[in-house]
Amino acid sequence: MTEVAFHFNTPDKVGYACRLLRKAVGAGAAVVVTGDPALLDELDATLWTFSALDFVPHARDGAAPAPVLALSPVVLTGTPRAAPHHQVLVNLGDAVPEGFETFERLIEVVTGDDADRQSARQRWKHYAARGYDIKRHDRAQEPQ
Repeated sequence: MTEVAFHFNTPDKVGYACRLLRKAVGAGAAVVVTGDPALLDELDATLWTFSALDFVPHARDGAAPAPVLALSPVVLTGTPRAAPHHQVLVNLGDAVPEGFETFERLIEVVTGDDADRQSARQRWKHYAARGYDIKRHDRAQEPQ
């Protein structure tokens, strides 16, 4: 069964996602990131510039050929079910990602914004109603 974790109170979804992806790739994980197209565009651009010393190799579904996507440790896509690997899924969007149950892990990234928190509550209820054990990580409680 997919391991589900919510990372609450992230100050900035894109900045947090960049740091999370850097850590995951450093640990050898294969990650798929999903969300609305505008947010994925922003993440794609930010991954190139967020750190002068680090590069997080990534590819955008629809912009890269299938062999490149298959070799990329990070794939940005609106359709995670069709992703080339199914180890870790990071959801930056408002909806339950299609095909999340095919991944080993799902990480939901949630800001302190009221609308974002409300949609996260709906996703939490969705997972809980289906018997998923949900882990909660409150980023406001952690040292920066």
